[in-house]
Amino acid sequence: MSGANSDVDWQQVLSDPETASIQPVGYNDGVVIASPAVFAQPPQEDSKRSFGDFLQLDPPKEEDGEFEGGSGEKEDEQEEGTERGRQVDTESDEDDKTNDNSETPDLPDSPSPNSPTGQPVEYFIGTALARHPKILAARQRVAAATNVIPQAKALPDPTFNNTFWPLHDNAIQTAAGRVANQMSVNQMVPFPDKLKTKAVIASREVQIAQTEVDAIAREITESVRLAYYEVWFATRAIDIVEETKDLVADLTDVAEARYRSGGSQQDVLRAQLETDRLDEQLITLARQKLVAQADLATLLQQPVGILPETTNELGITDTPQQIEELIALAERCNPKLRGLAWEIQRDRDKERLACLQQYPDFSVGLNWGLVSDNHDVLSPVANGNDQLSVSFGTTLPIWREKINAGIREAAHRRSSTTRRLEAERDELYGKIRRLIVQADALVEQRNIYEDRIIPRTEDTLKLSIADYRGKRTDFFTLIETYRELLMFETQLARIDATLAGTIAQLDRTVGCPYTTESR
Repeated sequence: MSGANSDVDWQQVLSDPETASIQPVGYNDGVVIASPAVFAQPPQEDSKRSFGDFLQLDPPKEEDGEFEGGSGEKEDEQEEGTERGRQVDTESDEDDKTNDNSETPDLPDSPSPNSPTGQPVEYFIGTALARHPKILAARQRVAAATNVIPQAKALPDPTFNNTFWPLHDNAIQTAAGRVANQMSVNQMVPFPDKLKTKAVIASREVQIAQTEVDAIAREITESVRLAYYEVWFATRAIDIVEETKDLVADLTDVAEARYRSGGSQQDVLRAQLETDRLDEQLITLARQKLVAQADLATLLQQPVGILPETTNELGITDTPQQIEELIALAERCNPKLRGLAWEIQRDRDKERLACLQQYPDFSVGLNWGLVSDNHDVLSPVANGNDQLSVSFGTTLPIWREKINAGIREAAHRRSSTTRRLEAERDELYGKIRRLIVQADALVEQRNIYEDRIIPRTEDTLKLSIADYRGKRTDFFTLIETYRELLMFETQLARIDATLAGTIAQLDRTVGCPYTTESR
């Protein structure tokens, strides 16, 4: 017995102070938490570029005046059409501003399909969190784990025994008479603190299940954002191509005018070929948009016929630069880290329960015997008084090796969970650093495209058109410059969508919104 006791120091384990309590951080539970304030900015009116805004093309005027009579009327019609186009664009911009200033609508029961104005990403996040089966199942697991607590802290069911002798000649005979029936009720009473420790372990399981709900909510939020940004990119790319078709139509007019003045018909055919090429791109982008809308609708649990639309702006800005603050915030908010911390607490409580197994459990019982004094009793002094007794019992925890093995098992499990927490923390810190580096690189690329590449390409295209009118360059150079501008505009939209997706991944990794108050 002394050798077994020296194997595990129970008093040290039992008296080991518990770690500081960890407050659960619930993830919105049906309430949408907005993205970090530092990740959001008001939409900028000039963020959406239009080829027609920076370039107005007119057919060239012939120097020799050969086509002045016929082309003058055509130019007047084009100028009138351009003015009407400008008025339409102005009205469209005013409508966009009105839509941008409108409040976010409440979550409807059945959102209108194919809404032309689109919905912000927070709307779709709230819809997904309210309907997605994965998070609903996780919440049911939390409710199930909550109902384990009253079961764990309750006493075991009492037992009832009834003994009788069907053959009265074989029944027990006492001085008071023949015993006909014996009934007893027994109740097991565990050693103090055992039931309390079991209830604490069950409460830890509730906290672990709640962190699983938070993790699933963060996963769904990230998935909705990524799908939303893919829909936005496809929509933006389609708009760019549609605007480019207007530019190509103007280039076609320029090529036709030059052809009438003695130019090459090959330029006209190339311009028409570019229009066909843009139509093919529109088909590809439309298919890409439908796939992204299907993915988003699946996350929202919407019918197939309802295709969600996005707003015009993403509302993103630079990522936070304080990595240490993000790491500290992740330490407090990340669901995986919090779940592992609760697992360590649970394993510590299991170790305490294993140590308590060295102490005995008790039982108390009440026994009653029915005694008969009829004519067939053997005792001449039988009076038929019934029997009543109270019993007490206890378990004998003598198998110390089994108890010590249980303690060692619990200790190893706690140590394993601690190592898992350290590994998860290191992996989390590395992911945060990688995402910040990736986001910073995207921000720099975005600034280069917005401030340098695209404006210079626009100026180059203007000069190319002027040179083409003056017959100082060929149509191939003009087309190459236009293609570069189209590629750069599309690439800028892809950078914006990728940056927004990177910030969504960073938000999920941290685990809670990054706000200025947390600095």
